[in-house]
Amino acid sequence: MKVGILGVGAIPVALLMEVTQALVHDLPDVSSVVVGDVLAVPQNAFDRRRNQYISSMILSDVRSYAGRKTGLDRVLGLVDVDVYAYGLNYVFGEAYSPGEAGLVSIWRLRPQFYGEATDDKALMERTIKEAVHELGHTLGLQHCLKNRCVMHFSNSIFDTDKKQRFFCDQCYLMASIAIDKIGQTA
Repeated sequence: MKVGILGVGAIPVALLMEVTQALVHDLPDVSSVVVGDVLAVPQNAFDRRRNQYISSMILSDVRSYAGRKTGLDRVLGLVDVDVYAYGLNYVFGEAYSPGEAGLVSIWRLRPQFYGEATDDKALMERTIKEAVHELGHTLGLQHCLKNRCVMHFSNSIFDTDKKQRFFCDQCYLMASIAIDKIGQTA
């Protein structure tokens, strides 16, 4: 499975590269590349009342980079704006499940959002966890009850910090099967 990492708005290139390398290391039979384009944050996704962006509208734009014309099986967008989904105060990310695209917002993954000192290592680890999580959703995986599995739902940053960046055995098996099916149709 070939995954493209797409910057949406102003995202540090080093972060895009680190996520790309981590996905190859953490996911079975995955290759990953940074998409050369940078997608603009769609201004029509901004909700003035909440001072946040609607994640599904950004995700829809990210999805346009997947498919036959790009050779990418999945696209993961990284954005540095505060996002929410209907019915929730905020989300760290969102994905089509199953589907071709996912989105991760680093806005609330930054330690300084919580009044802590800047910590690039913590930001990187949190971003990788959420990237693997959202790609898991694109493979059709649901939330896992095991709180250390990367597919466990993160209700807060504490949940993200507590879980590992890897699938539990059961989720790994399901992800492997889904990735094999993608490889067979390519």
